[in-house]
Amino acid sequence: MKTTTKDISKFLSFILRHQPESMGIELDEQGWTSISKLIGQAGLHGKSIKLADVQEAVKTSDKQRFAISEDGLMIRANQGHSVKVDLALPQTTPPEILFHGTASRFVASIMKDGLRPGSRHHVHLSAKQETAKTVGARHGVPVILTVRAKAMHDAGHTFYLSANGVWLCDTVPPQYLTRNTDHA
Repeated sequence: MKTTTKDISKFLSFILRHQPESMGIELDEQGWTSISKLIGQAGLHGKSIKLADVQEAVKTSDKQRFAISEDGLMIRANQGHSVKVDLALPQTTPPEILFHGTASRFVASIMKDGLRPGSRHHVHLSAKQETAKTVGARHGVPVILTVRAKAMHDAGHTFYLSANGVWLCDTVPPQYLTRNTDHA
C-alpha cells in the first residue's frame, strides 16, 4: 500500500509535536530537527519516506502545520506540541475577538473553568469562525466559542501568533468566553 501525503503529515505531526523519542529524534529548544535524520530514523523504524515526500507534506498541509528552515535542512511543527519547545514567537496584540471550536459535550465545563491547554503548551484560537467550526467538528457536534481576546490582552494576558496563523495563549478565563449561537 502506497504511503499518502496525509499519512506522512500524520507521521510528522506525531513525531514533531508529541513523541520524537519514539523514532530516536531529538528536537532542539525551538522544535527543529534535521530532515535527513528524520528520514533516516523513519527508515530504521520501517517507514520509508523521501525528502520529496516531506517537502510535499509541508507544502500541501491545509493547516500549514510544519515549517522547513530557510536552508532547507531542518523541519519543525508550527504549534500543537505536547513536548517542551520554545517556538520563540513574539508576543502579539490579538484582534478584538478570536474563536475556539469545541464539541458540545465540553461546553459546560469550559464555560465554568475556561479554556486550558490540556496536554499542549497553549490554547489554540482562530481568527475565523469557519476554522473554529472545523476544529470543533473533529470532536463531536461543533460549538464555536467567541473569545474577547483584546480585553484579555488589555488585562495582561499574552498572545502569540504561530507561523500558520493559529493564535496561542496560556488559558482563557471563563469571563472572556461566550457561546456563539449564530454559527454553532
